[in-house]
Amino acid sequence: MAISSQKADEPITEINVTPLVDVCLVLVIIFMAVAPFAMVAGIKVLESRAKAAEGKVNADENVRVKLTVAGVVSVNDDAVDPAGLGAAIARALLASRDKMVTVTADEGNRVGQVVEILDTARQAGAQKLAIMRSQEEKPKEAGG
Repeated sequence: MAISSQKADEPITEINVTPLVDVCLVLVIIFMAVAPFAMVAGIKVLESRAKAAEGKVNADENVRVKLTVAGVVSVNDDAVDPAGLGAAIARALLASRDKMVTVTADEGNRVGQVVEILDTARQAGAQKLAIMRSQEEKPKEAGG
């Protein structure tokens, strides 16, 4: 039995830490249980790697969406009105074997424009999404 150095008529001045520890442990358990549900939903995009397409479906069988700096959007090399982009992608996905959409954008495009196209493609039924940089070379500056 613990012997108290306190007299019977003195007030209790020691802090009882046990309730504080209990509350903290309960909060830790709650955060551990809730943390997996707090993941932010987003668009999963395939990252490109060198020689990643070897042995895969031909790139021509995928849906190719191109966005230019001028804001012109084309699906499989056919210019499309931005309002009808979802329908055009959905039609092109019917012929695609693995339902993959590849978005190619110029360096001057805003990220928001590309994300809107990715979101539209996902809503149109794309199962895989990829982003590519435009293959066009920039003119070299003289005097370098």
